[in-house]
Order: sequence, then structure tokens, then C-alpha cells
Amino acid sequence: MNSAQTHFAIPTYRLRDVAATIEAYDDNFWRNGHAARMLVFDDSSLAAHQKYYSLLEQTRTANELFYVGPREKEEFIGFLNRKLRDKKLESLVRNLFRPSYGGNRNFTLMYTLGHYLISSDDDMRPDALIEDSMESLAANEVCRGKLCRTSENGYVSKSFDLLAAFKDALGKKAGQMPANYERGEMLVDTSMDLETNTTSTFSRENSLMLQPGRLPRESVVKIAQTYRTGTNDIDALDYVEMFLADEEQSDINALNDVYVLVNFRPVVTKKNWRIDCGVSGYDNRLGLPPFFPTRLRFEDYIYRLWIQQPGVAAAHVDAVQRHTKNNYMRNPLAMEVFNEELCSLLKKKIKDSVYHRDDLGIKFRYNGEVTLEDTQEILSKVMAVYSRVLTSAESAADPERKHTLNLFAENLAKVFYGFEPDFFQQNVSRIVDDVISQIHASLELWPTLVEICYYQKDKQPFPQTRVKNKRLKPGLTSTN
Repeated sequence: MNSAQTHFAIPTYRLRDVAATIEAYDDNFWRNGHAARMLVFDDSSLAAHQKYYSLLEQTRTANELFYVGPREKEEFIGFLNRKLRDKKLESLVRNLFRPSYGGNRNFTLMYTLGHYLISSDDDMRPDALIEDSMESLAANEVCRGKLCRTSENGYVSKSFDLLAAFKDALGKKAGQMPANYERGEMLVDTSMDLETNTTSTFSRENSLMLQPGRLPRESVVKIAQTYRTGTNDIDALDYVEMFLADEEQSDINALNDVYVLVNFRPVVTKKNWRIDCGVSGYDNRLGLPPFFPTRLRFEDYIYRLWIQQPGVAAAHVDAVQRHTKNNYMRNPLAMEVFNEELCSLLKKKIKDSVYHRDDLGIKFRYNGEVTLEDTQEILSKVMAVYSRVLTSAESAADPERKHTLNLFAENLAKVFYGFEPDFFQQNVSRIVDDVISQIHASLELWPTLVEICYYQKDKQPFPQTRVKNKRLKPGLTSTN
């Protein structure tokens, strides 16, 4: 354990745009006197790899940069299957590491096994938007933020020592945390449902409130994260609300608002329903549960359930990052709404049926059944939004805005199967059954794979390519 190092990973499927992220984080680490092994985990196709890999070689970094792409991943999967020696398990291995939000992150866990992992999404940046006249927080309030117009002043960009902030928390016992950390049971977001993290009331301001409760001093911080600005961790329907409220906006994918923090302070909790894997760090020295291997955006929900077992804690560290919301290769907004409604359904079903937690996973009884009541609740919610969008389109004075609203309404109806209840229920049932069966199988196999990789990790490095980019000399940074 004394040989544990810090690895920085960027999971991506947008290889074209990841170079700027690499240089920004490398610069942050170098300016603050840190060295970290940097790895890019690429979900791109082989064709995209061949087209854009040269952009990685054009980067300039002080830290060594490694790449795990389609070829390296295929070689790693082949290694696991050879060790398992069971043809029947090959499809399960491929599912665990399939090109998906969760599958790509499972590679990051295996490649950093035995070490600390810091992970940031490809559209994150190591600076933050902070109000320039910070206000004091209220009692039990650990964070306050608000939406500001991009055309407004009143906030500045600040940079934090990210690695030092994570090192203050990861792997530490709750009783060893720095004195400036608040302590409690969990955080409640004033604008979000606690257990699904879906918006309960859309608001331009929100706070994270610390709920008092027992936090055993011996609990170890296995997961930590920074706070996030720029684009907050909000639902797709929130983007719709923001667009409907701004009559001057004509592009539904372009935001005229940014999320700015008014103030914040670090906190350690027993439970954490606000885990954001886009800006997280992990104590991966002994292994962790797998991310749900799904293309739906709830791969990290397993950690919100897993963290509740005895002896484990989570932290929001004393640092903030910025999300830039890259629209390149992103699903259309209507499809994002569909995905998030399915995610909310699955979160509730899984949460209500969890019966076991251990070091490397959870167990739950939900088998994928979807009732007519489940799908009708979703349809009623989305049809109300659909109606509001059409009403807004009728009153829109700007022809471009009117066209955008009508197009979004049309796409929403298509994605939700024309709002036909039986057809919608049939297709949702099929999708959910697929996802749940894959998750159950993945959780069963994961501990065996962790054991294989733990014994292998010190014998020979897992397949990866050292990127032949330009190394910065001492005294220089990527901005020189």
C-alpha cells in the first residue's frame, strides 16, 4: 500500500477534443508542484482513433501521457478471457467493458487498481467560476450556487490545487480529515430529489445543506469529488426550462447561463447522494465496485448505494472545477430527456431492492419489470412539457426560435414513441430488461476480474501506449 501512486484519467469518446483537456490539467498539476501519471481511456472507433490520435501527439505536457484505445482495450479483454478460460463468460467480460459511459470507466478502475484514481470528463477544466463578492454560508450550508447570464459580470475564474485537495481526503479516516471540513450524515440539494438527483423544482439558485448525523471516525473516505461550476449537474429538462424562460434564445443547445458558486466549504459525509463521477477521485488501492456498464447516464449510481455500507465515507473536497458542456457527439436533447426518465425509473427500482453491500459491489432484487403505471407516470410528465413547448412556439415572435421549439416538440414525440402508451411501455420494458440483466451479470463477475487483475498488475503493465508527445522542460508550462 505504501507504493500507491496517483493516476489521473480522462475517459472520453471524443478523441478530437481531448487534447485541450490534457494540457489544461497537466498545467494545473505542474503549477502546483505535482506529478501524476496521465491516462486517456478512449471509447472511439478504430476509424476515429486513426483520424484523431495524432492530436494527442501534438500536446505538450510535463507529465507522462498514456493512451488506452480500441487496440489496447481489445488486448486487455483478450487477457481477461484467457485467464477465465470459459467461453461462456466472454460475452459478460465484453459487456462489462463495452463502449459506454460505465464500460469505459471500468477500464479506469482496472488500470489503476492498487492506486489512487482522479478522474475528470473530457469537457471539464481545472478552474472554476466563483462570485467575486463571496457571501457567508448559513448554518449547515456547505455550498451555494446560482445561474448567471454569460453577458453579466460579477464572477471570476479561479484555479485550485486539485491534487492536493484530493490527497487531503482520499484514503483518510473521517477522524483524520483537516479541521476545516464539516462532518455529517449526508447532503441535501434544495432543488433536487434526494435519492434520484432529479430536479424537484427548477430554480436559478440552490444550496447543499448538511444533515447532521453519526459519522464514525474510523470510516474511510473511498470517494471524493470537487464542486462543479460552468454547467451544473442538472437534468435535460432543466435545459428545456432554461430555454423556455429565455425568449431571446433561439438555439436550444447553446446556453446563455453559467452556474457560479457563491461560496463553498469542504465536507465529509457518511452517505452521498450527490456523487458526480465527472469530477471525482477514488481510493482504488483494494478495488472498488464496477460502474454500471450502460449507455444511459446513471453509471455512477451504484456508488451512491455502495457508499452507505459501514466503514465507508465520501467527501466534497476544498476545490472546484468547471464544466464546458461539449455538444460534439452528444445525443439530441430529446433523446437525453428519454434517457434520463429511464434512469430515474431504474434508480428508484434498484434503490428499493438493494439487500447486500460488500467491498466490490451490491446486490439488488429488481429483475427489470416495468408496469403500465411506471410508464404512464413518465408519459404524463413529458407530455406536459411537450404541451408547454408547443404553446411557447405559438407565441414566439422570432421565426428561428419558433422553428427550434416546433422541431424539439416533434423530436420529443418521436423519441417517446408518439406518446402511445402501449407502444411506449413495450419498448421501455425491453430496454430496461436488457440493462438490468447486464448489470446483474456484471456484478457477479466483477470480483473475479478484480482478483485476476490485482495479481497481474505488478507483473506486467496492462496494454497501453506511451504517447510520443512533446515533454515540457523544467521551468516551462503549456501556456509558455
